[in-house]
Amino acid sequence: METPAETPNPATPPLAHKPQNWALAALIIGALAIAFSPIFVRLSEVGPTATGFYRTALAIPPLWLWFMVRAPAPERSTLPPLSLILLPGLLFAGDLFFWHLAIKYTSVANATLLSNFAPVIVTLGAWLILRERINRLFMLAMAVSICGALMLVGSSFQLGGTNVFGDMLAFATAGFYGLYMIAVAKLRGRHGTQSLMLWSSLVTALALLPATLLMGEGLLPATAQGWLTLFGLAWVSHALGQGLIAYALGHLPASFSSLVVLLQPVAAAFFGWLWLGESLSGLQIGGGLVVLFGIYLARRAQL
Repeated sequence: METPAETPNPATPPLAHKPQNWALAALIIGALAIAFSPIFVRLSEVGPTATGFYRTALAIPPLWLWFMVRAPAPERSTLPPLSLILLPGLLFAGDLFFWHLAIKYTSVANATLLSNFAPVIVTLGAWLILRERINRLFMLAMAVSICGALMLVGSSFQLGGTNVFGDMLAFATAGFYGLYMIAVAKLRGRHGTQSLMLWSSLVTALALLPATLLMGEGLLPATAQGWLTLFGLAWVSHALGQGLIAYALGHLPASFSSLVVLLQPVAAAFFGWLWLGESLSGLQIGGGLVVLFGIYLARRAQL
């Protein structure tokens, strides 16, 4: 999960040397890994909040092992600051709470896209908080990517019914995920990926456990297949996917990274068609291609 270079170097232009190339590859693989999460959530035998709890709780053992093997000795022997412990974990808990509910009430493509409107929030935060320079080509790339994402799910929107409720839930989670990415990018300037992922996952799990009980959801899957689904969500989508994205945010601009993560709705729509039988129209396929072109423009803007 970790690549050879872990120390970020903000002074180096993005994508200019090997660590940035590793980070770009990690970002793409991470986006594809988290694209499986809507499938796992749909197949889960427990409620949406309980699924979010297991997503982080079951990821803690591999994340702890990664932390013990790869984290620097000072990080293993001292308690991290409260900002590292609480901020990303609570923001990610809000993201999962709303998003997993959304997946139950709307299509995989809708839930994944609307939760990934975060690039708008991330770009604004990157400019105001992280002091990233945002040029005109990048703004064009973001507009193109979002238009493509709208094409991807445009045919799924309906007036009234449960789809609109699910879409609103998915929109709400965009704010939490956008703030989460900004927090991770900020903290990665001072802390390693291993510490950030371990502590934030622990906080998220502790926040979602009482939320699960308050929602009246059961905690035990009915079958072995149900447990395998939860382990897949925890290990593939969270430990691997979010871990690679957190690593990349230490080396690449947060604004650019948030656009690359829009690969997730493209891949999720494809997976939804492949495994859940959700049809894809020509407009949606074209939208996926437009998203890819927007990401290409964003990379050109960062060179």
